[in-house]
Order: sequence, then C-alpha cells, then structure tokens
Amino acid sequence: MLVLDANILIRAVLGHRVRGLLIKYGGRVDFFAPDVAFDEAREHLPGVLQKRRVPVGPAVDILASLGELVQVVEFDTYSGFESVARQRLAVRDMDDWPVLAAALTLRCPIWTEDTDFFGSGVATWTSDRVELYLRAAVP
Repeated sequence: MLVLDANILIRAVLGHRVRGLLIKYGGRVDFFAPDVAFDEAREHLPGVLQKRRVPVGPAVDILASLGELVQVVEFDTYSGFESVARQRLAVRDMDDWPVLAAALTLRCPIWTEDTDFFGSGVATWTSDRVELYLRAAVP
C-alpha cells in the first residue's frame, strides 16, 4: 500500500514513468490518495499544462482515469489523524496534512516528491526509488 501526494498524480498525467508504475503494479499494490490530493491536482494541472503548451482536455481525462488505479480516501476516513498530522508538519507545509493523515490511517508509506514529509514518522518514497518498494511489496 502507498498513499500518493498530489504531485505524484500530476506526474502521472504529465509523464509516462509514474503512470507506467501505477499500471504495472496496480491490482497487486493498493494505491491511495486523499480526496484533497485529487482536488489539488485538478486545481494546479491546467496552469502547469498551459505553461507547457499542452492541451488541457486530454490531460484532465488522464487524471480522471487515475481513479481506476488510485483509490480515493475520503475526509471522514483520515480526519481522526488530523491533529497528529498537523503537529508533525507544523514547521513545514500544513496543507499536506491530509496526505500524512491518510498514511497514518492506512499505516503505509507515502509516495511524493515533497521533502516536507521527511521526518514525519512515516516512510516516504520518491519516484526515482519507489519501484524498490513496489517490487518488494508484490508477492
């Protein structure tokens, strides 16, 4: 199991490597993201795409299709860890608390490119190393 940060969802839309890993290991590894991670990706994606001069429509469709590979964790599920997550991220980016709270709820690592999670008490994997975890997690 892995909880994905919004930046991983965006990478899955923009590139092939992250989406390829989700496809390759989907069904054998459970991928999760808090509801707000999808919201954040939907919010930031159009600006990123416009800067790259990439059409928004197909990319938004790819983001929507990630719902088949990444399960949404609703607020009611992870909200019990809000206080703990906020305390652990107090000197970092407080907007990231739902990702940490979801990981604490599910008792699993986080896949992110954001160093704000380092030292939060939850294992953190970046895209360049996550396949080590994924290979070990597959029976």
